[in-house]
Formats: sequence, C-alpha cells, structure tokens
Amino acid sequence: MEEKKFDPNSLIGFVLIFGILLWIMYQNKPSEAELAADKAKKELVVKDAQIQENAAKLAAVPVATNDTLQLAKLQKTLGSFAYSATLASAKEGFTTIENKLVKLTIANKGGYITEATLKNYERTKKGSGDLVQLIKDNNAQFNLQLATVDNHTLNTKDLYFEPTLTKNGEDQILTMRLKAAANAYLEYKYVLKADDYMLDFDIQTQGLNTVLKTAKPIQLEWDLKTYTNEKSISYENRYSEIYFEYEDGKSDYLGQGNDKTETAEEVSYVAYKQHFFSSILLSSTPFQTAELYSNNLVNDEKVDTTFTKQFKAVIPLAFKNGEIDQKMNWYYGPTDYKLLKSYDRNLEDIVALGWGIFGWINRHLFIPMYGFLSMFISQGWAIVLFTILVKLLMSPITYKSFLSQAKMKVLRPEITEISEKFKDEPMKKQQETMKLYNKAGVNPMAGCVPGLLQMPVFYALFQFFPSAIELRQKGFLWADDLSSFDSVYKLPFHIPAYGDHISLFPILASIAIFFYMKMTTGDQQMATPQQEGMPDMAKMMKIMVYISPLMMLLFFNSYASGLSLYYFISNTITIGIMLVIKNYIIDSDKIHAQIQENKKKEPKKQSKFQQKLQEAMAQQEAMKAQKKKK
Repeated sequence: MEEKKFDPNSLIGFVLIFGILLWIMYQNKPSEAELAADKAKKELVVKDAQIQENAAKLAAVPVATNDTLQLAKLQKTLGSFAYSATLASAKEGFTTIENKLVKLTIANKGGYITEATLKNYERTKKGSGDLVQLIKDNNAQFNLQLATVDNHTLNTKDLYFEPTLTKNGEDQILTMRLKAAANAYLEYKYVLKADDYMLDFDIQTQGLNTVLKTAKPIQLEWDLKTYTNEKSISYENRYSEIYFEYEDGKSDYLGQGNDKTETAEEVSYVAYKQHFFSSILLSSTPFQTAELYSNNLVNDEKVDTTFTKQFKAVIPLAFKNGEIDQKMNWYYGPTDYKLLKSYDRNLEDIVALGWGIFGWINRHLFIPMYGFLSMFISQGWAIVLFTILVKLLMSPITYKSFLSQAKMKVLRPEITEISEKFKDEPMKKQQETMKLYNKAGVNPMAGCVPGLLQMPVFYALFQFFPSAIELRQKGFLWADDLSSFDSVYKLPFHIPAYGDHISLFPILASIAIFFYMKMTTGDQQMATPQQEGMPDMAKMMKIMVYISPLMMLLFFNSYASGLSLYYFISNTITIGIMLVIKNYIIDSDKIHAQIQENKKKEPKKQSKFQQKLQEAMAQQEAMKAQKKKK
C-alpha cells in the first residue's frame, strides 16, 4: 500500500483560507455607533412587545374598557363622592397607630377605629393572655350622615377614606380623607401621643360647601356594644352605663335598664363606661345636643356572656361658613380616678364614688389615704391597714354610742318604775320619762346620733371599693382578684339570688356581723324599755340579728371580695373595741353615781325640740281630758 506523504501545499492552502476569513471578519466588524444603534433597536422591539402584551391584558378586563360608564354608575349613587371610589384606597385596608399603652386600628372603609386594644390589661383574670379590647369584631361604628346638594343621603361608614400616616416627633398623625375631588374632602385626623390613652380627633371639611347641604347639621352617630371583661358579668353590668357632662361642669348619667333614652343639651363629653374601662368622646366646643340610648343585653348571665350593654349617641355637627371644623378627643383606657382627673376635664366624675358628702369623703379622704398605703404594701394588706385606720378615726363616735347605751342601761330600773306607775296614762308616762332624762342629763337620742354619723362613711366605702381599679386582678390569701368574688367552690347548680359558687370572704363578714349584732342588740334591749303603743323593737332586733347576716351573704357573694374583706375586718375590729370599752373603759357604777349627782343639780334648760315636744304632749293631754268630760 502506498504510504501517504505530507503535502506542504495543502497546509499552505488551509493557512491562506483561515487568514482570508479573519480578514473578512475584521473588515465586517460593526462600529460602536452601529452597535449602539442595534442595541436601541432591540430594546425598542422588546418595549413594543411589552406594550402590546399589556394592551392585550387590559383589553381582556371589562372594567378597564368602560371606566366612564363605571364612574357614571357610581355618581348615580354617590354623587360627587364617586371620586373616592375610584382611588387606590377604595378597598378593604387598615392602618395601625400605637404606643406603649394602646393599639388602634383604623379602617379605610368608614375611616373609624375598628380595634382598640389596651396593652397592659387582661380580660377576666391575670395571666389569661387575652388583652382587653374595647373595640373589635364590628362591635362599634362611627358614622356621619351626609346630605348632598344632588339629593343623595350618604353614610360615611359605607364609604372609602384615603389614609396618610405621618409623624411629628413621637406623635403619630393619621389623616383619613373621604374625597369628592382632589382638593375637596371630609377629613378625620387622629393624633396619638406617646404614653397616653387620649388622642386628638378632628373632623373637618374642605371645599364641600358646594357638595353638601349646609343648612342643616350633619348627624354624628356613635354605636358601641360593650364586651365583658370581668369575671362576674352581673357585677360588671351593674357598673356599665353612659355618663355625660354639661357645659357648666355638672355630670349626669343614663339610668340602667332596657331602651333607656335621654336628650341632653350643651354636652362636653359622652362616656361609655364599662366598669373598669371607658370609651369617651370629648369636644372642645360643647355639642349642642346629644341623643343618648342605652340597652341592657344581660338578661340571663348564664347565656348572655359576650356583651353587657348597647350604647348609642346621635350628635348634630353644625356647619360654620359652609364647613365643619370640630375639635375633639377620644379616650380609650382604664376608668382610673387619678388618671382621669389628670386630664383636668372632669372625666373623674364617671367614677361612681357617690353623691354629696359620700363622694366628698371618697375624693378627699379615702382615695388619698388608700393610695398612700398601697404605695408601700400589697393591695390586700392595704385594705386591712386602711380598715384599721378608718375604725380608729371612728372610735370616738363608737365610744359615744356605747356610753349612751350604758347610761340608758343604768336608768332602765327608773324608766321601768315610771312605766308601771303610769301604765294607764301613756302621755303622762312619756312626760315623766322625758323629765327623768332631762334631770339625769341623759339624751335618749345620743345613741342614734353616732350611728347616723357613721352612715356617710359606711356608704362612701360601699362606693369606694367597687370603683377602685387598683384592686383589679390583685390577689390576697385565697382571692385571686379583689375586684371580683373570691370563689372557693364551684357549685354544680345555680341558687337564685346567690349564684353558682361559694365565696369565703362574704361568709366571714356575715359571721362577724352576726356576733356584732348579737352583742349590740342585747345592750340596746336592756337600755331601752318597751314603750306602750310602739312596735316591739326587741323582737324586731332579734329577727334582724339573723336577717342581716343572711342578706350580707346573699348580696355580697358575687360582689368584690375587697369589699367583703373590709366588712369582715371592720366588724371584727368593732367587736374588739366594744369588748375593750365595756370591760376596761366604761364603769357602770361611776355612770350611776354621775347620774345621781346630775339629778341633784338644776335641770338643764330644755332644747327647743324638747320644749315643742312637751308642749305637744300637753296639748294632747288637754284634748284627751276634754273628751272625757264630754
């Protein structure tokens, strides 16, 4: 076979062909200008393709092809406010503003608060992890009813607002605008400060004087169904009600019950109080009128466990120079007397401390005293020490009462002798008894006066403890919440007027009341003899010895355990004071000797009351004698 040899001519040919190809490629290389032009051409092609693709997509959407028809349709129902329905914000959306105390969520639809959460308070019991929410799940509505010049009646709760959130330092500012045009709108302005439950809230219009009918006020409607937040629904419901204040600073409230209504004039604020928490709408310039409505939603506390009350307020907002400009405030927070008082707008009046002297005692004596004690010790021990101090302050009055009973007890034999001597002459018996009292220097009413003086203190404390938010979810001994009942046993059934649980503090308080009344009624019976023609007080008191503790047991079983603790400690201390006074302070022999000395002296001048009583008795005696003659 012939061997193949290397052909140098072939190699030279391949080299020449490769060189020619390189020369051709170099000669045909585009310049930089040609490359830029080519790149631009390609980008233009891509852009045109994208435009055609988007156009195809838009063509597939019916709404995009009939915007004019859609707007015309909206204008038929919304008038000028159809503009707001065309904005990007015309959808379900929410904006949140919050600080360390409260978290508020405002909806695009309606522009009002749809959630109000208190960050430092839990529902029902401590450790539940369920924060108190005054507003949630559509339990509240805020609405303005708008009447337009093109004869539409619109409700802002159904319309979409445009939100804008900004900050000014630590202040969060949220404006919600319901637009009729780019520069014509209704605005809600919320301003939440740092570490404050109170926020500024303004309602104003701009450029709507040609859109809205301005001859009549806009109707503001505020509705709220109050959620239960406490362990005892009936107890919480008892202290849930509407409060309002007149321009002159006088506060009032809407009574309890079903379908309660009232129209108030010149109102500075309206407060929806839920025992320990409140939602309050305040105005810098008083509302001319406010139609208030309250309805009880707890008919059966075993079934009605979600809501306590239904509240509603209808308030007209008047136009000024064709526009609305109402400066207001919202408060969502605790019904804390000291906190509410710090705002200096009489908000503390919604705390039920009692009227007149009772409220005065609470505001100027008990609140400062208890507040001082609770700064250093726990709430339970503060109640114990507070009770001791109150009883010590009342001890002079208690002493006067026991001293009067002791004097009457010493005079009892002589009063009995007079009763026997003039048993057929009731009027004469009364006159001689009064002479004995006057001669001995004894006032039969002296034992009643101390009791009457203690009544304001008793009632003030009855109002103080249920209103003290400081006790909420604070434990003491077996009680886990001093603001609610201290259940030690859950009954498998419900007892009318008592409940389905057993509370221990009311039982202890009832026992203390029983022994206290057992001791005092015995002394009273010995001190005051039965008067002819008068009810047998001895029998009545014997019955009350058993009825009073029973009433205490039934009434306080679902009440605040802090109040029952107070009454238990108070009556126990009173029993101790009685024993000390009777056994170590009051000496019956000395009292008897003093009375005998008083008898030897000139009788004291009778008071005007005693003189008039004597004259009345004499007139009746004279009339009786005349009848006998006839």
